[in-house]
Amino acid sequence: MDTLLSHSALFLRPPLLPVCTVTSTSSSPTAWLAPSCSKNPFLASRIQSRTPWLRNSSAARKLSITCGGITEINETQFPDIVLKSDRPVLVEFVATWCGPCRLISPAIESIAQEYGDRLTVVKIDHDANPRLIEEYKVYGLPTLIFFKNGQEVPESRREGAITKVKLKDYVDALLESLSVA
Repeated sequence: MDTLLSHSALFLRPPLLPVCTVTSTSSSPTAWLAPSCSKNPFLASRIQSRTPWLRNSSAARKLSITCGGITEINETQFPDIVLKSDRPVLVEFVATWCGPCRLISPAIESIAQEYGDRLTVVKIDHDANPRLIEEYKVYGLPTLIFFKNGQEVPESRREGAITKVKLKDYVDALLESLSVA
């Protein structure tokens, strides 16, 4: 019985969470309290439930949240970060309730870290950004779209879960075609 209890204690420990950084263009000292990393919905809901006055503030709309090399952006940041970027941008449209989105998240984070010097990777929450969803006709999740020079790269769109190996092949092929063009 002692062995069973000591081993069951291992399962009660919370998992290690990814390191997230939050940056803001706001001068508000409380701007960091806005929705947290999508990897930690529990923390995000706790922060939001304790700070209801912040949910609709202008500080919350100016936040950038970075987890594992991926920056989570919103509709207001999209033109500056994606369309005006001087290097290729891989945009991932996701939702917190989407199982395949959670499934490929580690692969996307790995790509963001591995290709960080040649590629920007951003994440857009499907539910919080309906204008972008409509504009780019995102019908399935997750959806990956490459952008270069403010334009969607033709035939770069990919929907659904993907293995890390296939994702790497996809990114390599697109980066190679962009360097040749």
